[in-house]
Amino acid sequence: MTVDASIQVLLIDDDPHLRQALSQTLDLAGLGVCALADAQGLAGRIDRDWPGVVVSDIRMPRIDGLELLGQLKALDAELPVLLITGHGDVPLAVQAMRAGAYDFLEKPFASEDLLDSVRRALDLRRLVLDNRSLRLALADRQALTTRLVGQSPAIARLREQIGALAATSADVLILGETGSGKEVVARALHDLSARRDGPFVAINAGALAESVVESELFGHEAGAFTGAQKRRIGKFEFANGGTLFLDEIESMSLDVQVKLLRLLQERVVERVGSNQLIPLDIRIVAATKEDLRQAADRGRFRADLYYRLNVAPLRIPPLRERGEDILLLFQHYADAASARHGLPPPGLQPEQRAQLLLHPWPGNVRELQNVAERFALGLELGLGPAPGQAPDMEPPAAGGRLTEQVEAFERALIAAELSRPHGSLRSLAEALGIPRKTLYDKLRKHGLSFADGGNPPDDAA
Repeated sequence: MTVDASIQVLLIDDDPHLRQALSQTLDLAGLGVCALADAQGLAGRIDRDWPGVVVSDIRMPRIDGLELLGQLKALDAELPVLLITGHGDVPLAVQAMRAGAYDFLEKPFASEDLLDSVRRALDLRRLVLDNRSLRLALADRQALTTRLVGQSPAIARLREQIGALAATSADVLILGETGSGKEVVARALHDLSARRDGPFVAINAGALAESVVESELFGHEAGAFTGAQKRRIGKFEFANGGTLFLDEIESMSLDVQVKLLRLLQERVVERVGSNQLIPLDIRIVAATKEDLRQAADRGRFRADLYYRLNVAPLRIPPLRERGEDILLLFQHYADAASARHGLPPPGLQPEQRAQLLLHPWPGNVRELQNVAERFALGLELGLGPAPGQAPDMEPPAAGGRLTEQVEAFERALIAAELSRPHGSLRSLAEALGIPRKTLYDKLRKHGLSFADGGNPPDDAA
């Protein structure tokens, strides 16, 4: 049993009269206090997030104040511990201060001295926990930026949504094309959540044979069917306390969808061949590359399961909608591949940049990563024409796909130049080879601003 967060002061003293007097002093001051006669097992009841302080006598049976100090410091070196000493224990108290005690009070002491010391210790504790929370949040944001590389508005919005949803216990439905990074997003949701120390279990429903999908997901008892010689723990049960990522959920049969719906609603799993319901503490992150609403309308997906999953949807933008991220991502993967193979990082030529920006990327980030790997090995990009388009085809008519690609190309080039340091709009326009008035118009047209690249104020414009 852990100490409740409403308890601000843990008071340990084996003298019942002093313990009662000090408890009343702290209580009358509006401080939540829990008074104990000894410290046996106390360290096991406090976690690193407890927002309180400990006040303990030094001379006590079983566990004395110095031993308790050592246990608490091993648990959390920044937990304030105040020691109460008799006159003869002052040398011990000095020793304890050197060992990390926050303060010591020599008997007899005034009530105001105790309250002053406790309040200062509580202020310090709040500051420590706030700083930890900020450091953790910063580390989480940095980790998310490293995993989901990009500066486009679409990917920035996705990172914000992941950060917000990760802190909740809601099940999530990830919508994204093949190769767009659905498992990366699922892992980020898990690693940024309170379940990060629990298991992360990934399973592709589309890769499971129909004959084994129920056993794989829900488990089975020995003798449940021919060949079931021993009990098997299913993926849902194995993920208990953590997150289960279920990719290609659209490929599940309607029978399995019924069982999944029950699991989502009741948080229990029943192994095949068993009547026992096993409670689950689990988060489900499902992913699909199809429109489940349309699949439900066609009778290929249960509408009630769709509505149950669609409470917290996350859409991953395809790479073709992230124009300004293409070169950034490509360089990121090429540099990583170069380092992995012990090769110098190659440089992109202007025509290669154009190739990358104009390619439709049907395989999304996974395809780009493979192209970057080839490039790092000194091979050609090998992009060629878009699927289904012959090399000698006429260009599309104006207003069609060519116009969209040219605009995306233009926006990506401007965004890439914005990411480089420029002291003024004039230098940015010169780098792009266009007049400042034209630059103003294009920035407005593409929804960009000089601040997007982290440039200093435009003093010289």
